[in-house]
Amino acid sequence: MMEIFDMTGDGQGGWADAATGELDAMIDLRRAIHREPELGLQNPKTLAKIKKALAGLPLEFREGSSTTGLIAILRGPANGRTVLLRGDMDALPLVEDTGLDFTSETSGAMHACGHDTHVAMLVGAAKLLCAARDRLAGTVMFMFQPGEEGHHGARFMLDDGLIDPLPDAAFALHIMPNAPHGVFAGRAGPLLASSDVLSIIVKGAGGHASMPQDGIDPIPVACEIVSAIQTMVTRRISVFDPAVITIAKIAAGTTNNIIPETAEMLGTIRTLSPHRRAMVAEELKRLAPAIAEAHRCTAEVHIEEGFPVTICDSRAVAFGQSVVEETFGEAAWLTMESPVMGAEDFSYVLEKVPGAMFWLGASEQGSDWRQCCGLHSNRMVLDESAMARGAALHAALAERFLSEGFG
Repeated sequence: MMEIFDMTGDGQGGWADAATGELDAMIDLRRAIHREPELGLQNPKTLAKIKKALAGLPLEFREGSSTTGLIAILRGPANGRTVLLRGDMDALPLVEDTGLDFTSETSGAMHACGHDTHVAMLVGAAKLLCAARDRLAGTVMFMFQPGEEGHHGARFMLDDGLIDPLPDAAFALHIMPNAPHGVFAGRAGPLLASSDVLSIIVKGAGGHASMPQDGIDPIPVACEIVSAIQTMVTRRISVFDPAVITIAKIAAGTTNNIIPETAEMLGTIRTLSPHRRAMVAEELKRLAPAIAEAHRCTAEVHIEEGFPVTICDSRAVAFGQSVVEETFGEAAWLTMESPVMGAEDFSYVLEKVPGAMFWLGASEQGSDWRQCCGLHSNRMVLDESAMARGAALHAALAERFLSEGFG
């Protein structure tokens, strides 16, 4: 690897050639993880694969009690800045339908969000940076994190003290299968939304469906609440600080001739600022009970807080753009006009540390990327060659930040 890694006189762009030399190993690791996907906070098989891939490198390991997360620490000869690079580990509860030779062998689980590639890219970057250890002007923390898919893995790793003391900057990459191959994208400010779970239980009085006047039917009341929520979104919330509220499930009743006692609604709340997040919660807790009371029902509103807004530091985004353009050329960077309303638990790290997350397009080279299956599809596939760019950017971000900071 040292011969491949010889970057004398190449500047940052040499990372791309070095990462290409690691691509086969990254592909092998990605496919091994893909075959054995794991859910939630406990990913022991994936952790074992990571440790095996990192064996023999000059790294210190930290593990906690709450998850199978791993922090691998590389210390350069100079006691300077510290930068964190993150890759998430867990899969999704899906039945895979890709037809790949390395398809999931775990029933009901699939790497449909690219976390297998995130791990492989971060391992590749660790190898590259370990080979360049003598010239690193500080410390690199490699964060291998389970439980991203709604399980708050980053928060648990922070609570376990695995990232203490906090680094000076933090970066993450997220693969995007339906985006132009090899293009990195990002934006300053909100990149992804907060994500909260909304549940509303409307309680009336059951009775015979042929005599609704003798009961209190909660179903039309639930329907009215759904409509009122959408009116609230369009009339109480500024389009410049938006919210998305979707009621995705309504459950009520047992058969055709019985008015049920309750109707239950389940949905999601997405916002792009802490202010809007708090305002929406307050409005929902006022709106639903008031509508229910008007119909002699009651409504209980419960909001389970999920991930915060993922907010990227403007300095970190400008820095990342500069590193991308220096490493791969100006055409490799895209500034996003608007955020994505999905959510990410790297947001917990970015609440405490200045940094950014960037997207990496991984559609097949030469394909119409608009026709590719997106994240969380059980048919999602990607072009593994894009992982070389991801590992190279991880390494380039780390080396330059340790030397220069945000500049």
